[in-house]
Amino acid sequence: MADTAGRTVIHTRRRRSIRAAADAFGGPQTGTRHPLVAAAMVLPMAILLTITFGGWEAVVTQASSVAGMLGR
Repeated sequence: MADTAGRTVIHTRRRRSIRAAADAFGGPQTGTRHPLVAAAMVLPMAILLTITFGGWEAVVTQASSVAGMLGR
């Protein structure tokens, strides 16, 4: 019985800390984001990092590999 009570306290504290972190960053704790919105948020940074670190060749190689797999 004491073990269950201890776990309950731990889970309650964890939920409160997660909720507090979500409130601090201004985001909801639950819910889903539309995939296009997520892509619009990520793509500018991905493009910047690709150009900055010269990873364009790797992107092209991966894209051609995926295209080849889809074409089969």
